Amino acid sequence: MTKKGFIFDLDGVIVDTAKYHFLAWKKLANSIGIDFTHLQNEQLKGVSRVKSLEKILSWSNKAISEDQFRALMAKKNEEYLGYISKMDASEILPDVPKILDFLIDQKQSIALGSASKNAREILKKVKLLEKFEAIVDGNDVSKAKPDPEVFLMAAKQLKIKPEDCIVFEDSVAGVQAANTAGMIAIGIGEKSVLHEAHFIYNDFTEISREFLTNLINRK
Repeated sequence: MTKKGFIFDLDGVIVDTAKYHFLAWKKLANSIGIDFTHLQNEQLKGVSRVKSLEKILSWSNKAISEDQFRALMAKKNEEYLGYISKMDASEILPDVPKILDFLIDQKQSIALGSASKNAREILKKVKLLEKFEAIVDGNDVSKAKPDPEVFLMAAKQLKIKPEDCIVFEDSVAGVQAANTAGMIAIGIGEKSVLHEAHFIYNDFTEISREFLTNLINRK
């Protein structure tokens, strides 16, 4: 059996922290007189905090000082951390532990590749930390998705070639990053949004052991 590297994004793939990002950004945007929709929020998924705030400001053509920009980013993070401090294992998305355990049973390598700077803290809260051989998060990378840096770094830590890695992603930027890295991209979410992925599922409940076994044995 070949050893493959399975790399998971965090937000919207393992846990739904995306809703907390949305609430925190919305509260922040409202505080400076900007409103945005769930649809616009899709553009903030898998994107760094700096880029997210730049996007929000651009939607209303608002200009702010460098100091205010930094203060707003810190405020958003504080708000977000308040939400995640209350997280527990009930926040894990359906069938994620089942998939992780199956891959571990099959002696496959598992890594996390996330833009989140709070990835380790979240994995600890939901009691999944020890299932990952490697964790690459926003503290380790200098380039945000769609740049493939996060996934290439994860593959390197697993000591597995990029072409032998499979990425689970819920964002367009993440799918593009996986494709650029030469990995198999599996989109978790809507087909209309993630159409650039090799395979797309609504969630992990739709992913069978046969499918995973085929990926493992794929030459």
